[in-house]
Parts: sequence; structure tokens; C-alpha cells
Amino acid sequence: MTTPRKQRREVVLLRPVPGRTVIHDLWAGSKLLIVAGIGVLLTFYPGWVPIAAVALLIVLAATLARIPRGVLPTVPRWLWFLLVLGAVTAAFAGGSPFIGIGSVEIGLGGLLNFLRITALSIVLLGLGAMVSWTTNVAEVAPAVAVLGRPLRPLRVPVDDWAVTLALALRAFPMLIDEFRVLYAARSLRPAEVDKDGRSRWRRWGAEMIDLLAAAVTVALRRADEMGDAITARGGAGQISAAPSRPHRRDWFAFAVVIVVCGIALALELTVLGTSSTRG
Repeated sequence: MTTPRKQRREVVLLRPVPGRTVIHDLWAGSKLLIVAGIGVLLTFYPGWVPIAAVALLIVLAATLARIPRGVLPTVPRWLWFLLVLGAVTAAFAGGSPFIGIGSVEIGLGGLLNFLRITALSIVLLGLGAMVSWTTNVAEVAPAVAVLGRPLRPLRVPVDDWAVTLALALRAFPMLIDEFRVLYAARSLRPAEVDKDGRSRWRRWGAEMIDLLAAAVTVALRRADEMGDAITARGGAGQISAAPSRPHRRDWFAFAVVIVVCGIALALELTVLGTSSTRG
């Protein structure tokens, strides 16, 4: 008896997880500012302590937002293979610190740097995923318009940028679904028998052109429908004109993030930084 194959979980982005929690109720601008601030911190100080502190904040936010494990995508096997291959390759670089195995010294510097960069990438992906899973797309444009208000005296088209960003975020999930439907419809077509390799390449080229033409047609149709819907609701200006401002819980979130990141930065620059320099 054969066991059923486990179904892979796809990537779920730009679609908030249903629920009403303190993380969901945070202002979208606060989430964007927190992510931007953490990004600046990890850019200039990508050490283990800041990475661990940000990972702790992500776990805490996911717990408060009640994010289920089912939203996490299935990691393909080829990605694990690439990670192992990268770790083995980076280990040959050597470097401090060294460990002794008998009379042989092995440097772990390259491997540790690879693991640190991998952890940093995972943390940054987790930040983006948390914003996506807890923020409604309709709240992004008003928040961007409020955050860009100081640029309006310089005649910067902040409202146009906010509307463009909102439309792009709304259209992205729809286009992904349409492309999946097109790919599924293509998979249902009967397989053709090719006489030689040239016929196979010619058929693949023709199918690629057909898929691209269908994708462009679907994108134009979706854009026309979205334009009609926006016109019926009062125009594109209404997208960024919704009331949007931070509340008391947002200032508390700012305080928590600043305290955690400040402690992590202080440890990185003093205690752990001094010990690593001595080593």
C-alpha cells in the first residue's frame, strides 16, 4: 500500500492572516518604519546578537498575531542541497576561530560567516512575511501618504507613489493566481510526441509564446477591471485619502523595538565586540 504524497504548501504573501490581534491592529506606517529601522540596523551591524534580537522580536510578534504554522511554505529539497553545498564550500575558506583535531587545525571562519549571512537572510524574509501576514493592503497607501507628508513642500508626488504602490500590491496576488490557472490549464493538455530534438525545442518555444500572450491578455483584463472598480469608487485619489495615523499601541511597539535593538547593539559593540577582538 502506497502512502499518499504530502502536499506542498505554497508561499502565501500579500494576504493577511484572518484575525484581530494587537499586531494586526498596529498602524501600517508603524510596521513599515520598524522594518526600515531594523533593516538599517542589520545593514551596519549584521552581528549574531542583533540577528538573534530581531529573530526574538519576530517570534514574539508571530505569537501575539497567532500566525499558524500552516502559512509557512514547504522548503524544497533542492534548496536544502544548495545550503549544504554553500556551507561546505564556505568551510574551505577557513579563518578564525580554529579548532584542533589531532595535529590538524581547521578554521571555522568561512562557515560561520555563511551561517550568519543565511540567518540574516531568513530574518529579513521573516520581517517581510510578518508585515504581509498582518497588514491589509488597503492600509498601506494611506500610511505611505502620511509618512511622505514632509516631502510634499518639495513637490514630490507622494500621493501618486502611494497609489502606485497600493495598486501593485493588490495586483500581485491576482496575477499569481491567474498564472497558476494558466499553468494548470497547460498541464492538462495531452503530451505531444516529438520526432527529434529540433521539433521538441520548436514546440517548447511555441508554447512559451502562447503562455506569454495569455499572461499579457489576463494582466490587461485585470487592469481594465481594476480601473473600472476604482472609477466607480471615486477615483484613484480615494485610495490614499483614507484616515490613517498611529495610536498609543504603536508608540508602545516602537518603545519595545528600540529597547530590544538598543540592548542588542550595546552588547555587540561592548562585551561581545571586545571578546571577539581579543579572540
